[in-house]
Amino acid sequence: MVILKTEEEIKKLREIGLIAANILKEAVDLIKVGVRAKDIDNMLGVLADKNKVKNAFKGYKGYPANVCISVNDEVVHGIPTEDKIFKKGDIVSLDYGVEKDGYYTDLAVTVIVDDGSDEDKKLVCVTREALYKGIEKAVVGNRLFDISYAIQRHVESNGFSVVRAFVGHGIGRNLHEEPQLPNFGSPGCGIKLKEGMVLAIEPMVNAGSYDIIIKNDGWTAVTADGKKSAHFEHCVAITKKGPIILTALEGFNA
Repeated sequence: MVILKTEEEIKKLREIGLIAANILKEAVDLIKVGVRAKDIDNMLGVLADKNKVKNAFKGYKGYPANVCISVNDEVVHGIPTEDKIFKKGDIVSLDYGVEKDGYYTDLAVTVIVDDGSDEDKKLVCVTREALYKGIEKAVVGNRLFDISYAIQRHVESNGFSVVRAFVGHGIGRNLHEEPQLPNFGSPGCGIKLKEGMVLAIEPMVNAGSYDIIIKNDGWTAVTADGKKSAHFEHCVAITKKGPIILTALEGFNA
């Protein structure tokens, strides 16, 4: 069942979304050559305490860390370990969520360490653009898969593929709510979008095939062909005035 949010709940989610975005921005600012992913994870634990929020992923279905940090061919759910050390040219995706007062918010961003190839820059850029193409379709009266199709069309027209094994989702009182939101689909299909829906829209885009493999840790998803991947995500409220990005932060390129 899709749970519609009130104006007050959307305001609350916006407040929490800003906290999450500020915390994630601090983490992104620390990503440099030689930094360990585990150090970023530890810092997010400290920042969550400082901001009086809980890291939403820690312990969720047994997930062992505060944040998902996926590097290069890791698509999503990469575990931040001591031996995951950033190198020049790495594509690094951070997926992060917080909980406060019984409400959840979730966002993701991908960056390139120091500098990268033109193809890697294009992958990251197209993935971010695809997110906003999807957000543009998050309008009352549209269909759910109008969002999906906008993302898929932009990604595939640029020579990349959208991951099909993982999807976006509703969010609010739970980290994952209905509806599930694929990043591919036919326009005009799916449930009708209504005022009060809140969606986590999150294109995951591969440089090669969309096929993925889950590593032995039971969490980390990698591309089946070893090519690189990127991931962006925002929580978006559907209102009569248009989509409101609840996790947007001025000056943060997410």
